[in-house]
Amino acid sequence: MQALHPFHLAFFVRDLDEARKFYGGILGFTEGRSTERWVDFDCLGHQLSMHLKADLQVAAQAGMVDGDNVPIPHYGVILDMSSWQALADRVSAANIPFIVQPHVRFKGEPGEQSTMFFCDPSGNALEFKGFAEINKVFAK
Repeated sequence: MQALHPFHLAFFVRDLDEARKFYGGILGFTEGRSTERWVDFDCLGHQLSMHLKADLQVAAQAGMVDGDNVPIPHYGVILDMSSWQALADRVSAANIPFIVQPHVRFKGEPGEQSTMFFCDPSGNALEFKGFAEINKVFAK
């Protein structure tokens, strides 16, 4: 596997303080640079840039994936299982509603993974996956 390079993702949020509480406080991401109109977060080595759009309306669209109605678009990070479980516990403890409850997909298969979907306060959909064997992310 090649060395991973950090990605940069810019998107809108309706309130920067609300985003700070969610991404910094609940998800535990470290805040980087900011202005009155945007804020960056270190998302496990990747850069998330949240730009203020107070009248934000996120379109609710979904597609069927393995029997689950998942929001599209969405983004997230692939984690080791202990980090994934810790995040699932923090999200649950914060009473963030899951769109798709934490569960295991492809049980006993080469690509076995845990997944969960939830939204940030602005309605941006997030998926976090957990792998017991991170080198099996692309296993067939």
